[in-house]
Amino acid sequence: MKPIKPSTVKVALRSLKQQKSIRQTAAEVGISRSSVHNISRTLAPTRNKSKGGRPRKFDYRNAFYIRLLFHRGIIGSAADATRRYNDENEDPVSANTVRRALRDIGLQAKREVKKPRLTKSQKKARLDFALKHKDWTEADWKQVIWSDESKINRISSDGMRYTWVQSNNEPKVKAGNIDPKLIMPTVKYGGGSIMIWGCMTWDGPGFLAKIDSGLDSELYIRILQDELLNTIDWYNIDPEQFIFQQDNDPKHTAKAVKSYLASIGLAEATRRLLTWPSNSPDLNPIEHLWQHLKRKLREHGSIPEGMLELWERVQRIWEEETPVEVCRNLIRSMPERMQAVIEAKGGNTRF
Repeated sequence: MKPIKPSTVKVALRSLKQQKSIRQTAAEVGISRSSVHNISRTLAPTRNKSKGGRPRKFDYRNAFYIRLLFHRGIIGSAADATRRYNDENEDPVSANTVRRALRDIGLQAKREVKKPRLTKSQKKARLDFALKHKDWTEADWKQVIWSDESKINRISSDGMRYTWVQSNNEPKVKAGNIDPKLIMPTVKYGGGSIMIWGCMTWDGPGFLAKIDSGLDSELYIRILQDELLNTIDWYNIDPEQFIFQQDNDPKHTAKAVKSYLASIGLAEATRRLLTWPSNSPDLNPIEHLWQHLKRKLREHGSIPEGMLELWERVQRIWEEETPVEVCRNLIRSMPERMQAVIEAKGGNTRF
């Protein structure tokens, strides 16, 4: 190998001390990258080396400020933090970017768990239901059309939420190394919510109904006649084969509703209407589909201007951004849910 002239080595060292990369120095001086690497290793071992990669869009000062907002209860999720940051900065970041930065400074997300208080009779009913259906296979559960109502908030949708708490792991970045003072003005918003009814099938989400006023048995029957039957028609479901699930809300169990359901063959006697145990949202997989919807809403880049825009977003996410496999995976979890109830002797489960 031809020796490198001392003058060339001096030029390469000067370039390296200017924090230029090995690639840049090699191109500038006109020698190979391996030669520059050897010069750097032997003659400039203490120089600050580039870690590579592009500069962080969301720096750690922001992350420490977000941590402060969490501790003060001003925000409640990484999606809230992302929305707050993007409202005040021209270069937006994603919620995943914020989550990574929070983990780097020693925080971790803990799921908030809310479980209903169960009475002895409710535990017994849940256990009886699980024992009755413990041998149902995927082929059995895929015949069920699941239904439920849910409230959708315009701000900070109330689906599954996570709390960011201090992790036991050593943080990558410590507060002492960063100036955490970064001012982002508080932005105040209004509220509001909409109530919707929806259903879920093995082939995907069904039709939605927006409930503009209180739900009563008369309106519920109209929803069944419209959205439920349209779902059956859309997915070409055999109207004499599917099983219908609804919870024990008094509006669902009213005499007029029972009479209508029986008129289309949906009754407990025909085994086409699931006898649902009270206080059991953890057994209904559509509850997790609502969580999917609300999570997508929280990840949206802006807050809906009003209820009409909120409803449009809900419809778009439900119809266009809900993969069929999400519904199928939730329905596939039913045998596991039954087993969890049996193991809990009718008590609450992790679902």
